[in-house]
Amino acid sequence: MYNEPIFLQPVFQERIWGGQKLNTQFNYDIPYEHTGEAWVVSAHPNGPSIIENGPLKGKTLADAWMSHGELFNRRKDYEGDYPLLVKILDAADNLSVQVHPNDQFAQEVEDVPYGKTECWYVLSAEEGAELVLGHHATTQEELEDMINRGEWDQLLRRVSVKAGDFVYVPSGTIHAIGKGIVILEIQQSSDITYRVYDYNRTDVAGNKRELHLERAKQVTTVPHQDAEVEQTENVVGDLTVKKLVEEKYFSVYHWELNGNAALTMDEDFLQVSVIAGQAKLTVNGQDFEIEKGSHFVIPHSVETYELTGEAELVVSHT
Repeated sequence: MYNEPIFLQPVFQERIWGGQKLNTQFNYDIPYEHTGEAWVVSAHPNGPSIIENGPLKGKTLADAWMSHGELFNRRKDYEGDYPLLVKILDAADNLSVQVHPNDQFAQEVEDVPYGKTECWYVLSAEEGAELVLGHHATTQEELEDMINRGEWDQLLRRVSVKAGDFVYVPSGTIHAIGKGIVILEIQQSSDITYRVYDYNRTDVAGNKRELHLERAKQVTTVPHQDAEVEQTENVVGDLTVKKLVEEKYFSVYHWELNGNAALTMDEDFLQVSVIAGQAKLTVNGQDFEIEKGSHFVIPHSVETYELTGEAELVVSHT
């Protein structure tokens, strides 16, 4: 059916901490003053991507997944949801400190198919920008006591970041993206978040956002351990491929193109986000122009393809 890439429209989400960088950095026509997220590859019901081209134009990615599983090398007897979700987040203010459950907890307690393990590629960061990544509690009792007493400065582990950094965030990790950071996030297709601390912010009506302290205590990994990922690099033509992470739920790569590369589809499908520059993607003799802000899926039905130009891409697959 598709011997071409499947291009997708971003779905924008308003967030209390969002800003305008999805417009200024990616030239997106954003709908909100506080646009915090662009869901750029999504089959999640809270923001499904619309297909822009080909026989399924106007349908959602979820429709394609369910109706045309062959595009993703999906077995006919497999009834699970599309497994991944890709977003761009603009943190004009600090995100809430939060934690996500694993699959088992999400299925048993929330009745949803996936927990949430995620990773971040830092697209830009203002000077002095920091993330929250992990905590300093050594026991479950200490974690609960510090949360109950609101000892956030003592509990939370802060990490400085810059553009080009990569962070892997397994489920159970207390975390938060800090003010002044824009990231590309690849995650399991889940929208389950347990909010731990929200800087005592209020909405326009003066109400604080809900916290989920008891469930957060249940799912947080104690003690915190930084995830160790093995990164490798190889070259295909004029394309430098750096593997950022290869774990249970996803593999993620940074591609730097400086010329031309002929490639073969070796995976069930590829999710591709262009984060800098522009290039030409050639499939079956047909050329597609791609540039910063383009997002698409290369389906399993594409056997070979070629890239020409100067661009950076973040590529992921299950």
